[in-house]
Amino acid sequence: MSFARALSRRTMLRTAGVGFAVAALPAAAWATAADVEAEFKKVFAGKTAKEGKIKLDLPSIAENGLVVPLNFEVESPMTPDNYVKVVHIFSEGNPNPLVAAFHFTPMIPKAAAQIRIRLAESQNVVAYAEMSNGEVYVAKKEVKVTIGGCGG
Repeated sequence: MSFARALSRRTMLRTAGVGFAVAALPAAAWATAADVEAEFKKVFAGKTAKEGKIKLDLPSIAENGLVVPLNFEVESPMTPDNYVKVVHIFSEGNPNPLVAAFHFTPMIPKAAAQIRIRLAESQNVVAYAEMSNGEVYVAKKEVKVTIGGCGG
């Protein structure tokens, strides 16, 4: 008996129904600013973030949320005594708030990276950088995601 024959029409419809239900999850199931704050507290327990040192480069309007360019650079001499340990990128409107994490050592001449991210809707993207001395810096940028160049 082949696999196609073993799979009944009822089973196929039931599987498709589950797929449609998952695709139709409400926006409430997506991360919020409070979720990003909770992740920050989990990762950087007891620390507070200060503005500055992070240059976060994202487009203000992204015509295609599937491929959004993100560049960041953290101001640091990258010496054994003073360097960037880690940079976490979070989003306030995706199903999972953590987008990426980058770990650095003093052997890297510059704390910077370029990636492409996927954004489900218009939202804030937040970057946190932890320095070797324990200080944490934050930068935030709002990105409006349009669908086909109209709406969002």
